[in-house]
Amino acid sequence: MSAIRLLVLGAVRQHGRAHGYQVRNDLEFWGAHEWSNAKPGSIYHALKQMAKQGLLLAHETAPSTAGGPPRTEYEITEQGTREFFALLRDSLTSYDRSVDVLSAGIGFIVDLERSEAVALLRERVTAIEGWRASATENYTPAEGPESLGHIGEIMNMWVHSADAGAEWTRGLIARIEAGAYTFAGEGEPFVGVLT
Repeated sequence: MSAIRLLVLGAVRQHGRAHGYQVRNDLEFWGAHEWSNAKPGSIYHALKQMAKQGLLLAHETAPSTAGGPPRTEYEITEQGTREFFALLRDSLTSYDRSVDVLSAGIGFIVDLERSEAVALLRERVTAIEGWRASATENYTPAEGPESLGHIGEIMNMWVHSADAGAEWTRGLIARIEAGAYTFAGEGEPFVGVLT
């Protein structure tokens, strides 16, 4: 899964209807250009591709005042909304995705109900713990990673990353259960888009 797909669908969904420049500005406002593949070319490409796939509706508006072609605004479809939530849920439960996918999911976590967000994050912790148990059972020598030479440090890094990921996720669960953030159905959510 690519983070750009979730990011673009989520940004369009938050606006209701948005043109590519708005989506690009939102993603830059979120810093996504620093931690994901959300570069200008990939954003515009994703918008066009998802419109072809029926996830977005493309509306041509008046020609640009600067003399360019008509501006295209995008609106998420029912199919696009289903795809958005499927990608969101997957991003929060999958422990083996790149960090940009998890980051995109965290950016839209409040679009879920609080109880579902917690349940998905618990699935993530369970998956991380399962992977760690399997990996350390099969690949951690009793003498320590250095007994495998510098190659042993690869698994050592992955085990430590798993531990840190599980710990961070447990902390997020605790913050959410303590009432942090406004989730779907709880009132006016925080919307981090530029007007």
